[in-house]
Amino acid sequence: MKILVTGSSGHLGEALMRSLRDTQHDVVGIDILPSAYTDKVGSIADRDFVHDCMRGVDAVLHAATLHKPHVATHARQDFVDTNVSGTLNLLEEAVAAKTKSFIFTSTTSAFGDALTPPAGAPAAWITEDVTPIAKNIYGVTKLAAENLCQLFRRKFSLPCLVLRTSRFFPEADDSREMRENFIDANIKANEFLYRRVDVADIVDAHLRAIDKAPTIGFGRYIISATTPFSRDDLPALRSDAPSVLRRLFPSYAEEYARRGWRMFDTIDRVYVNDLARRELGWQPRYDFGYVLERLHASEDFRSPLAQAIGSKGYHEEVFEEGPFPVD
Repeated sequence: MKILVTGSSGHLGEALMRSLRDTQHDVVGIDILPSAYTDKVGSIADRDFVHDCMRGVDAVLHAATLHKPHVATHARQDFVDTNVSGTLNLLEEAVAAKTKSFIFTSTTSAFGDALTPPAGAPAAWITEDVTPIAKNIYGVTKLAAENLCQLFRRKFSLPCLVLRTSRFFPEADDSREMRENFIDANIKANEFLYRRVDVADIVDAHLRAIDKAPTIGFGRYIISATTPFSRDDLPALRSDAPSVLRRLFPSYAEEYARRGWRMFDTIDRVYVNDLARRELGWQPRYDFGYVLERLHASEDFRSPLAQAIGSKGYHEEVFEEGPFPVD
């Protein structure tokens, strides 16, 4: 099978390329930036470039995008050009090439304001049934690209699956308050409870999606670490999250105390991956239970793949206030 990976110089793109180069597949990586994992340098907004890259392609893993960290540094038109027009170019050329699977990497950020419940309400239980309310140009363009995928399935029978990934970046948190009050590893460990996923599990979801797309046709899936919480936990998570953790993971408090770590006082949403596990046959390995095991053993809780890739950042320049400006 010939597989085209877009955004191959990026964090997820490199992870996909590293994994696919160890298989029997013919894999081609494209990106606007050169790297050891990019075979062809060019923009997905360039239709001729996309046409040349799509020849003979059986499956597309479309990870190229402008991200949330670019909202304050790039024009809105840049987001439209890359996230919408670029996706349209790929879809049209995929149809022309009779591609069998098109997998679009989206984001849980697409849910936007739907992720934050009103004051006094329980934590939000986020499944694919929640209606997104985009709150910035990033969310707007990712939703537009998702809808293009759905349109091309309906109009041209192109099998398209949308994977809404939660946080997997290794960079420092964009919240100044978080950075000032928590050690970075502490933040990321906590997030595996409700809003983070390891890049190795994301890669596995993409590879399973390639196989499932022709049968499913179209679908949207949340790709996040399996949460230990249930709907019954939502009120307490919002008012006193540590009490829920003490019940579910009695050993966590001692381990956190040993490190000088803390659990967040409140958790406002929980990403639910049930649909992806059921329909894609996806079995994520990295969750909070795994994190605790590694902490008890004084080992890194990141997957070997995540450790190998490390941190790439989103900008060439260094900003005074945090890892990137927030708009």
